[in-house]
Amino acid sequence: MTTGKQNDGNAPAGQPKPDPVRRGTNRGVVLYCLAALLAMGALTWAAVPLYRIFCQVTGYGGTPMRAEKAPDAALNRTITIRFDANVAPGMPWEFQPAQRTIEVKIGENALAFYKAHNTSGETIKGTASYNVSPDAAGAYFGKIECFCFTEQTLAPGESVEMPLSFFVDPSMLEDRDASAIKEITLSYTFYQTAGAKAELKPKDVRQGG
Repeated sequence: MTTGKQNDGNAPAGQPKPDPVRRGTNRGVVLYCLAALLAMGALTWAAVPLYRIFCQVTGYGGTPMRAEKAPDAALNRTITIRFDANVAPGMPWEFQPAQRTIEVKIGENALAFYKAHNTSGETIKGTASYNVSPDAAGAYFGKIECFCFTEQTLAPGESVEMPLSFFVDPSMLEDRDASAIKEITLSYTFYQTAGAKAELKPKDVRQGG
């Protein structure tokens, strides 16, 4: 005599049989989530350099713009440029400006220097982040040549002077928010490049100043 419900020969009585459709659906959800996480990670990784390029082009957030050359003519009005230097925690370098302040004409191609010294017994590579304050000056502070454009490598105990070629764009005087600025602070922070403790070949070692 039967009860109207046949027990599965492979499963104990009262235990529901596995649903292959649901199992497949769950697997698809897991794969979808993994793909989404990978995509988000790739976008996050790409966002950092893209954001930096955007800031360099627009001067957004006080980031100085990268320029090909200075304006053809400078104005008689001068502005004070103040230089600041920092190193990230764990970065075994001494880093400072060769000059604390200079007076430049607006539109003039000016030259300044920073000094760096590797205090460790290893070859260290580093990159410098940068910004200017007040933020409104970022769109008008143009850098033609700068050590911050490329990675810097110092051998153990090596010292180096690094040049900076820049100008303040005269169009700043046409900006209601920036025209009253009389002093601009340019600030750099050096960070150690991840995994960068490679040996330098003798011909690659620069003589410190």
